Amino acid sequence: MSEVSIFKSWVPNWAIIAIIFFCMLHSMVLLGVYTSNVTYAASFLDVEVEDLQFSMCVTYGTFLATLLIESRFFKFFPTKKYFLVIYGLAALTFILTAYTENFSLFIILRMVEGILMALPVLPLRLFLISRFKSKNAVIIGFSLNYGALMLASPFIINIAVWLLENYDWKYMALGSAFFQIVCVALVMITFNNNRYYKKIPLYQIDWASFILVLTAIICGSYFVVYGQKKYWFESSQIIVALIVALITGGFFIARQMLVTRPTFDMKVFQYANLRTGLLLSVIFYIVRSTLNICHSTMYVVWNWEPSRVAHVQYLNMIGVVTGMILTGIFLAKSVASRYIFILGFSLFAVFHFWFTFLFVPDASLADIAIPYMLQGAAVGVLFVPLVLFTVSAVPKHYAPFAGIVGVAGRFWGSIMGFAIIQNAGWFLQSTHFTKFRQFVLPESPETQSRVEQLTKNFVAKGYALDDSNKLAMKQIISSVSKQSILLSNMEIFTAMGYFMLIVVIFLLLNQHLRQTFDIFKNRIWGN
Repeated sequence: MSEVSIFKSWVPNWAIIAIIFFCMLHSMVLLGVYTSNVTYAASFLDVEVEDLQFSMCVTYGTFLATLLIESRFFKFFPTKKYFLVIYGLAALTFILTAYTENFSLFIILRMVEGILMALPVLPLRLFLISRFKSKNAVIIGFSLNYGALMLASPFIINIAVWLLENYDWKYMALGSAFFQIVCVALVMITFNNNRYYKKIPLYQIDWASFILVLTAIICGSYFVVYGQKKYWFESSQIIVALIVALITGGFFIARQMLVTRPTFDMKVFQYANLRTGLLLSVIFYIVRSTLNICHSTMYVVWNWEPSRVAHVQYLNMIGVVTGMILTGIFLAKSVASRYIFILGFSLFAVFHFWFTFLFVPDASLADIAIPYMLQGAAVGVLFVPLVLFTVSAVPKHYAPFAGIVGVAGRFWGSIMGFAIIQNAGWFLQSTHFTKFRQFVLPESPETQSRVEQLTKNFVAKGYALDDSNKLAMKQIISSVSKQSILLSNMEIFTAMGYFMLIVVIFLLLNQHLRQTFDIFKNRIWGN
């Protein structure tokens, strides 16, 4: 590593920190722009919601695979040119996606964006940590890095809603391209031509492992995302996707165990704390995905405007910031990670049990404000400690592999969360809708009375009698559908709340976790 600064001498330290932080948002924009408002993005591309979810999997999966080979590129190219090319290409891909309506081409561009998302993230985090001289530099750096990841979504969603209300959807992509151009300008102004690392030749990159793991990730994602829609094993596409995922995944693992210098060292899994961190990360992302149910209820059942739903997410952001501040204090005071995990998952349990009673035909902002902030606080409390716990679970030379394990946990936790919520919601809603319809049969006296009353209301508003009758039946069916959604949501949240209690009990009783904080502390502070 070079001792020469890669920043121009006139740039103050506070400005360097601010610029690095701003440039780190590049990854959040690449990942979040097309998932910030799935409905509008899907309509623009004329695809289904599952297709947009799959495109997110492609981007994040490519990001995960690229992390395996990222350091080779960073150590080969000059630092300044490295970032200029990345941000320039990111701007170009956003411009192309703004004018792309072909979904296959869109997926290819999203793969490119996944690569561009991965290349700068680790170097920037390394730069950020190096700017802080205190023993808590790692905590501060990781908190800023992952705090940006957590807080980017509300900002992107609110910007998306504003753009959609005033402009066309493509301006979302063009605005994101402008953000990348700003990053180019900042790099040009503040970086000098020095290298951060001594140049290492660009050879012996394990492209075979990259292709194998990327294929396994994409095929596995396809299986999980589209499984329910294609009736699982009744579809030959789903079967082929699963077989390819298993074969390529198996070849990747075998290759890493056989070669002398593996791209990913499988020995990292021999450390119990890493396995625990991976499991908790997957659980964290699964339980975090239930927030989408709240947003869906706001749209579908409570009929809130998109701008109102977007603004509500600032409440969640307040919770995230509060949780991260608390966690920063806990970590600085050497509070055992086990207690932080217990607090975070307990907050998740309270959120789910509380929100269970808010799935009613109508609710106000005041009703949901506190539990909504509690969910954010749970995320803020857990995220950074989980990352640090996983990375510090192994000896220092295994740390890069532990970091990749953490990213994999976040990726598969997100995918599994989407699949669980999607499949559970579909099954429960279908079951309840079928049961409720038995009570609104046309020959039922209660139904006839209700239809008659609603028909009179529509006639009074100026509708013809036949139209009024059809609208009355449609309103009843809509009411039944909403009731089935609310009941399904209550059941999912209740089950998730009990699941969180089981996790908390496990953390309370697990003897191994009680003995690991000294290792964690030594890895972070070097004591």
